[in-house]
Amino acid sequence: MRKRIRDIPNFDRPREKLAAKGPEALSDSELLAILLGSGVKGKDVFQVARAILRKLDRDKKKVDVKTLVSIEGVGFAKACQIVASFEFARRRLLKESTFVQKTEDILPLISYIADKKQEHFLCISLNGANEVIGNRVVTVGLLNTNQVHPREVFVDAISDRAASIIVAHNHPSGILKPSPDDIVTTRQLVEAGKILGISVLDHIIVTKKGHLSLKERGLM
Repeated sequence: MRKRIRDIPNFDRPREKLAAKGPEALSDSELLAILLGSGVKGKDVFQVARAILRKLDRDKKKVDVKTLVSIEGVGFAKACQIVASFEFARRRLLKESTFVQKTEDILPLISYIADKKQEHFLCISLNGANEVIGNRVVTVGLLNTNQVHPREVFVDAISDRAASIIVAHNHPSGILKPSPDDIVTTRQLVEAGKILGISVLDHIIVTKKGHLSLKERGLM
């Protein structure tokens, strides 16, 4: 039987429940129902929310628009709204809680690109206390890191007023070894950072097999 929002008592509707008890009191499907706003013909909002959760739990995928629009009842606009909400929450949480003292501290922020089929180049901004204040994808799908221009890497770091950055990229080939291009690009970024007053602390390469720090290898 379909469970429409208007059929639920006011005190138990997701929005009213959130306002009265806080977001912690809501189930995952109720939180998603608020983001979705409404269902579609033949499916109420809770059915759509549960379908999203099943898809994500089964496929273990990062939330993206393509995955969401493949679910019946989720259109392009709703998919974008959910992805934007998740990314906004991720960024705010990172800003509040992530401090970097060693290479391992950064791995939870970049591990999601390890199994990507295209190369993703990331730039993580840090303040003077080595607290993460930004984590962004700079480029996707380039054949080698030599095509990454310092301008693209530092533009958001400058906007963040970052004191330093850490860059990272994946090797879709699975080969956990820096290429000559990786080394050249790293050194170019280090030199550009000196001019801008933004230190490049490390360049990390990740694959399904593990990670490699160019700093620890003495290649910076």
